[in-house]
Amino acid sequence: MTTIHGFTDEFAALDAVATAELVRTKQASPAEVVAAAIERAKAVNPELNAVAAEDHERARAMAAGADTYGVFAGVPTYIKDGTDVAGIATRQGSEALHRAGPAKATAPVAQQLFDMGTINLGKSTLPEWGFTASTEFPDGTATHNPWNLAHTPGGSSGGAAALVAAGVVPIAHGQDGGGSIRIPAACAGLVGLKHTRGRLVPYPDDRLLPVKIVVDGVLTRTVRDTAAYFRDAEVRYRAPKLPPLGDVATPLDRPLRVGTFLDSPGGGAVDPATRRTHEATVALLEGLGHRVEPVAPPVGAAFAEDFIHYWSMLAYAVQRAGHKLYDPTFDRTRLTMLTDGLASRFRSRMAQTPGAIRRLRGSTARVEEWMRSGGFDVVLTPTIGQLPPELGYLGTTLPFDVLFPRVQEWVGYTPLANASGGPSISLPLGHDDTSNLPIGMMFSGRFGDDGLLLRLALQLEEAHPFPTLDPRR
Repeated sequence: MTTIHGFTDEFAALDAVATAELVRTKQASPAEVVAAAIERAKAVNPELNAVAAEDHERARAMAAGADTYGVFAGVPTYIKDGTDVAGIATRQGSEALHRAGPAKATAPVAQQLFDMGTINLGKSTLPEWGFTASTEFPDGTATHNPWNLAHTPGGSSGGAAALVAAGVVPIAHGQDGGGSIRIPAACAGLVGLKHTRGRLVPYPDDRLLPVKIVVDGVLTRTVRDTAAYFRDAEVRYRAPKLPPLGDVATPLDRPLRVGTFLDSPGGGAVDPATRRTHEATVALLEGLGHRVEPVAPPVGAAFAEDFIHYWSMLAYAVQRAGHKLYDPTFDRTRLTMLTDGLASRFRSRMAQTPGAIRRLRGSTARVEEWMRSGGFDVVLTPTIGQLPPELGYLGTTLPFDVLFPRVQEWVGYTPLANASGGPSISLPLGHDDTSNLPIGMMFSGRFGDDGLLLRLALQLEEAHPFPTLDPRR
């Protein structure tokens, strides 16, 4: 197996908080930090294929005049190529937008990250419209997992995950509409939080979605970077209907009641390595004083069918109205077989839509009541049930009827939090030595309990330090 990383200079091993501290205390300049990150990107991206568009010259210019204040002052980052950055074309990972021109404005969530002091190096890769969980493309190319280049880093924020795990940048933007932050976090050994619906600045297309499943966030190597991002983001956009998150800086100091299950609502199998990591995580929690109890999932196959129908509806909307929703140059003849297959699936079941939407909306109350009646503070599951597969297994060159059942089996745990809106975080709590691949465990909380998940994550990180590709650690 082949790994690749960019942990080759003095800045690479630092997380975003530590990098910004160097800049604020003038031990390093933004220009030095950004120049080093660009060199790391040039060194590893030919193998990773994680960069959708470079913006190096503008990054150097911004770094030269950058402010040295801000939570992430001078920290290099990437924006996922499903989000607009002025001056760079947004291609959504799709050949259907190959003629799209540069975006005229920067999306609010990207601008918010820049306002924190980060400096953008470019766009990270995603599969077409984020409709699948492996970052692979119809020309047969793919984004590679730096832990083992033969395997997927997940998706849809696969490029972001690969770049952070490889040490190119310490923090990168991602989006999660069905697991698209948490799945790549699990595949690449990172921290990935899908926050409570409505907590931060809205996803740009929220107004068009009958069930608001998509949230933006970040992928990081440390919990404190994720906590710092959310602390500063909340200052900039406050959700009045949710309890404030505040400064989550100390580990959890009280026992929790933790429910856990292995049978995913999607019905996928759990491989031995993931099962062992789940067992070890239960033991770790109990050793920290938490009470862990097996419990049946709050939803089953009917929920999975409703979510798949909604997923298919979004693909149908892209296929039918991409020229209006995204760019007049949209070319539907260049969509992948997966997108076309999902759209076709929706057309054949269109009458199910009102009921599916109603039930998905109702999942918020259902999950909250299930957790309340069981007395659970959080719920533990695997993030994904199986190790990241080899590239090609989930490739978009496969016929729809081959690919989609594979994707469906692999992503059974994550969609529930997107539908219900509750917070959910993946943490790198396991590792398979045979394949040299990380294994993520997922903790989901009650609506608004993002802070509790972050404090638990800090406790688990302290008790079980997360491995990285840095050979010096």
